[in-house]
Formats: sequence, structure tokens, C-alpha cells
Amino acid sequence: MGVRFLLLFIVGLCRAQYDPNTRPGRTSIVHLFEWRWADIALECERYLAPNGFGGVQISPPNENLVIGDPSRPWWERYQPVSYKLCTRSGNETEFRDMVTRCNNVGVYVYADAVINHMCGGNAGAGNHSTCGSFFNAKTKEFPAVPYSAWDFNDAKCKSRSGDIEDYRDLSQVRNCRLVNLLDLALEKNYVRSRITEYMNYLIDIGVAGFRIDAAKHMWPGDVKAVLEELKDLNRKWFPAGAKPFIYQEVIDLGGEPITDSQYFGNGRVTEFKYGAKLGTVMRKWNGEKMAYLKNWGEGWGFVPSDTALVFVDNHDNQRGHGAGGASILTFWDARLYKMAVGFMLAHPYGFTRVMSSYRWPRYFQNGVDINNWVGPPSNSDGSTKSVPINPDTTCGNDWVCEHRWRQIRNMVIFRNVVDGQPFSNWWDNGSNQVAFGRGNRGFIAFNNDDWYMNVNLQTGLPAGTYCDVISGQKEGNTSTPNDS
Repeated sequence: MGVRFLLLFIVGLCRAQYDPNTRPGRTSIVHLFEWRWADIALECERYLAPNGFGGVQISPPNENLVIGDPSRPWWERYQPVSYKLCTRSGNETEFRDMVTRCNNVGVYVYADAVINHMCGGNAGAGNHSTCGSFFNAKTKEFPAVPYSAWDFNDAKCKSRSGDIEDYRDLSQVRNCRLVNLLDLALEKNYVRSRITEYMNYLIDIGVAGFRIDAAKHMWPGDVKAVLEELKDLNRKWFPAGAKPFIYQEVIDLGGEPITDSQYFGNGRVTEFKYGAKLGTVMRKWNGEKMAYLKNWGEGWGFVPSDTALVFVDNHDNQRGHGAGGASILTFWDARLYKMAVGFMLAHPYGFTRVMSSYRWPRYFQNGVDINNWVGPPSNSDGSTKSVPINPDTTCGNDWVCEHRWRQIRNMVIFRNVVDGQPFSNWWDNGSNQVAFGRGNRGFIAFNNDDWYMNVNLQTGLPAGTYCDVISGQKEGNTSTPNDS
């Protein structure tokens, strides 16, 4: 009997890492990509909490390599130099203030944890970092951690260049450098201890969980060993015994030896097939139709719903990086994007994350946007611009703020209202007009055909008059006029 109890206890601990820890009735998070900590704190208080968002994913909070000055790419945030908390988003004092203020209004913070690697191996002692820490990637010296040459995987990598050259070679993907980034030896207790010390420091401050960057490039057992050393969440905001929410970046579109399922034991995984397939359907490519979405989710070969974190686009693939290719829908395709995000938020599959972006000057050569490196809206000195709010509640300074689009905000609220209700009353016209309900709490219809939709449907809702919160806005007992 005692053995059975112990087994259930261990399983319970593992499953706890799938729980986003959001407050009851809050079912989605938003990625405020490259926002400053001060602006995130304000957004939690003035917008995210009042509109039912459960949490916010932030950009990596640790010190990174400064690349270019003042034109700095977004991806410099993924080139760690130390685990000190100072970046162009703000310093540690501002970070602590943000976490406290967001937690106080029930919007929890999920940090992007870059633990697979340090910065690129070509960065010598003359390069700069966001905190000013000395480092020399060429000699693998990072005294601010500290790491030395003993703490990296170069000796284990069997490719000629030292980089990943063949994604069919499992050991290359996990032991070699990802685009020349110095690959940490996570099998070493010392390296694990430095990483868990950093992550536990964030937990003590009050973060609710982590996106594990580049999880595919780490052995699942090594990731597990790190996660097992994490503390329970801060009891100032979370119940006793609450574990950090874990979702791992594992790009699995099929055809490679590394699969999503290898990481299920550590927490949720990012289901990249979701946005790629949904974009293909919405664009009507390859003969796909919305009518085929009736068995959306596991029926399309996705991971089980309770292991999936889902999204239409993310900071990588909206720029052509990552996975999904040209099918990925972004804010540049506003109408189809609103439809895709609306479908995601209405459908019960997975735990949902909304993207919030910034604009950059796109410039295509041979079908490739060569400006996909451009960093966040910046001042002349390279510092990140604030996020001003216009009178119509949109954002200025080239911040897109998709999460503030009425259609997306109201569907976040819709998802909260229908949480736990069954997928029901599906209807389609055999083409690209579909509709479905969520029990007796909500109903949604889509028309992605080129002709008018005029049909009587069984909604499953109680008799009454309802507001179309995508086309308009409920105000008291009336609904505002429809617009796009």
C-alpha cells in the first residue's frame, strides 16, 4: 500500500508541471515579445487582468551578448553571457517590480529560459554584454556564472564543423552547437547546479513557470534532472506545493528521430504542427478546407491536448525561422490571422498562447525577408522604446499589440467563459463555412468562403438574444455595430 502511495505521489509531482497555475477562469497567456519590464507591469494592471488573461510570457531576463550598436537584432536575447538579471527590457529592480505587480493582479509571469547554450563561439573578449560582465566565448570563459571550457560539449560533438549538420543524427542535435552557440554540458552536476540556481532565483522572485528554449537540443533526462531541483512556487502568490509550469520548445514536424513524446515526462511541449496546419487550412492550400477541422487536435496527429501548448504563430516562425514555413499566419495577414486565433481560442484543444508583436521594415529577396533580424522598436541609442497606448486602445511606436485587437481580446474572454464545456453542435457546408458550440455557454461561426453565409443552426444555447463579440462589442444590453 505504501509503495502504491509513493508511485501516485511521484506521478502527481510530474503532472504538476503541466499546470499553468493561472487563476480559475483564466485560460490563456500572451507573449509580450521584447517588451520592457516597466511596460509589462503597466499592461498587467491596466489591460491583461481586466480582460481575463492568465499570464504573460516574457523575453529571456538574463544578461546577453550585445550584437551591433545601435541596431541590435532580436535574437541577441538568446545568446546568454551570465544569469544576472539585466537586459534591454530592464534591470533586476524593474524585473522584481514587474513580477510583483503582475502577480498582485493575478497575471502570472513565465520566463523564457535559455539553458541549452551560452553565446556564439566567435564572440571574443572585446564584445559587450548587457550588464557589462567580462566573457570570452572563444576561450569559453564566463566568469560571471562561472563557466569554463570544461562545461561545454565540444569534445562530445562528432560533426566536422562543431555545429549541427544532420538533424537525423540524434547525438549531433543534442551535443553539437546550434548555429555556433556554445552547447552546455547538462549531464554535469556543476552545470545543472548553476542553471537550477538561476531558475530558483526567478521562482523566489515570483515567476510561475518557464518556457524551455531549445529543449530539443538537450537530452530529456538532463532537462528532467534540472527540473527536479526546482523549488515550489512562491507562497506569497501560489498555494503550498505548487510547481512551476513547464513548456518545452520541441520542433517536431515529423521525419526526425527527436519527437515531442520524448519530452512529455518533463512538462508540456510547444505543438508547432498546430500553427503550420491551421495556416494551411485558412489559406486553402493543398485542397485543405475548414470543414476538415471537425476532428481538430489529436485527430490531426497532434500531441495529446493536456501536453500541448498551442499558438498560431510565435516570435520565430512569424519571421520565417523555426517551423511552419510560409503557411504561418501573422499580423501581416490580419483577416485570416484573426480568424485563426479566434478558432484556436474557441476550440478546446491545448493550452493557448496569444502572440503580441512589433512591426519591422520587411524587405524580400528571393522570397526571404532579409530584415527578419530587426530588433524591437528602439531609440537612437539602441534602447527599447516604450509601449504608448493610443486613444483607441491600440499601441504606438510600431508595437502591434495583437492581444489588444477587439476580436482577439474578446475571444480570450470567450475561452474563459466556455472553459470545461464540451465541443458540440458542429456544422459545416463541406467547404469553408463552419460553426460549433461549447456546451451551453458559447457558439461561434466562421465564413472563409467567397460567398454569403445564410443558414439556421442549432447552437445549444439557452433561448435569448446574443451579441456577436467578434464583429462588435457588448455594451450593456446592446451590441455595437459590426465592423471588420
